[in-house]
Amino acid sequence: MLSMRLRLVDLQEPKWRAQGGRWINGESWIEPANVSALVMEVNDDQAPRVRIRMKECKRDEADFVALTMEPGQARLSAGAFGTAPLFLTEKAGELYASWDLTLLRPHLRADRLVPRVVVRTLTRQHRYTSETLFEGVYRLTERASATFTPSGLSIHYPEPAEHVLEPRTLRPGVDPLAALDELLTDVIRQAPTATGCVGVELSGGADSGNVALAVKAARFPEVHSFGLLVGGSTGRQQRERRRVFVEHCGFRDTAVPGMQYPPFCPGGVRALCKPHDPAGAFYQEAFDVVREQAAARRCEIMFTGSGGDEINAHHSRTQAELPTPEPVLWLAGKAVRALAEVNEHLAPVPVLPVPTLMAFGMHNPGFLRAGVWPVSPLVHPRIVRFMEQLPHEHKRGKALFRERIQRAGLPAWVAAPAEPENFLAVLEKGLRSYGLPVLDGMLKGAVLVDLGYVDGKALAQARRDADAAPAVPDLLCDVLALEVGLRSLM
Repeated sequence: MLSMRLRLVDLQEPKWRAQGGRWINGESWIEPANVSALVMEVNDDQAPRVRIRMKECKRDEADFVALTMEPGQARLSAGAFGTAPLFLTEKAGELYASWDLTLLRPHLRADRLVPRVVVRTLTRQHRYTSETLFEGVYRLTERASATFTPSGLSIHYPEPAEHVLEPRTLRPGVDPLAALDELLTDVIRQAPTATGCVGVELSGGADSGNVALAVKAARFPEVHSFGLLVGGSTGRQQRERRRVFVEHCGFRDTAVPGMQYPPFCPGGVRALCKPHDPAGAFYQEAFDVVREQAAARRCEIMFTGSGGDEINAHHSRTQAELPTPEPVLWLAGKAVRALAEVNEHLAPVPVLPVPTLMAFGMHNPGFLRAGVWPVSPLVHPRIVRFMEQLPHEHKRGKALFRERIQRAGLPAWVAAPAEPENFLAVLEKGLRSYGLPVLDGMLKGAVLVDLGYVDGKALAQARRDADAAPAVPDLLCDVLALEVGLRSLM
């Protein structure tokens, strides 16, 4: 939500003043993200202690980052939503922070990586933690705090969040669908918008469809819907489902053909080697186009369907097990040794689902760069708690979500499609057309090979196998994206 350079020496005599979109004090500065849905509150009534709070423009359960400064110390703390986590690093009495990792580029070293984070990325064993790919650079996870003193920077995790461990029995006569409808619509009505111009990510699935119905019920003055079309026979069905939702809700729709913007495509962030987060989303090129379209239509916020899978998960939290990862054949010795550490230094149980928080870290900085604030109502704490208490039969196969779509008057084939959309065809095109040439370049010289994380010979064999295979192994996307991302920061 904000970026800053903070010198401890400047905290001795705080004389903060607004200047050119920043708050300045000596050589220290604090710059809020340029997003209209956010507000920055400055309180210096108890100087030399100064408090700054960057938050959503709403009263109830708002996301925030708080900064308290006093002589010799600065303390940052985050809210439970984790919408746009801060990245932090320190050097010689100065603290640097930003929601945009690339703004810390002078402090990022491709030759100083954290092995267990690298191998998590290469093997898709992603974990929610304060650690990042880069030594000395940390993520401020949900409800966590960071303290900066002359002794350095320290991260403090919160206590694990409390959750409903097992579903409960509904009282006779209770209609869970009506309860979900009221709750979801109420959460969406609280969205921090001044103009009422909002966007909705509408894929045509049950998650985004339920959000779209609630946005319609909230009656914003101007609503735009945006969707990535996946192509092929799956894409034709997706287009029809989206058309039904758009006509039912009366949205102004923009559809982006995902096949035109696959990973590594010309003109995209990776092909141009623009500085970007090496652990960012596979489909960043396509979503960048969606975000540009939303910004061009002056949408203040974007409602997403993130978290629908997680809140409908059918398991007990006390017995959940992570799936066995698919073996990655091109790991070199440094990565193999780090596999034993993938579950170390993890953040405690958060309020929101862990996969959703990790997705926020990959997707949401792009929204902020476009001046749009992302809101994911399905994982609002009130809805998370509601879904945790719901009997399994209402969550299995997203039964309640699908019933809500049908009760709104939409046909069954929209509520429960026979072939849900997926981006595998988009990924395959990106890898086949543009990713394999990147791999050819890696075989001549690669950061990950030089640092001992990737076996060049095994990668060369994977390249030969890919030519004859009906589909390029999608695991190659991890190593290609990481390599390109690291090069973009060098």
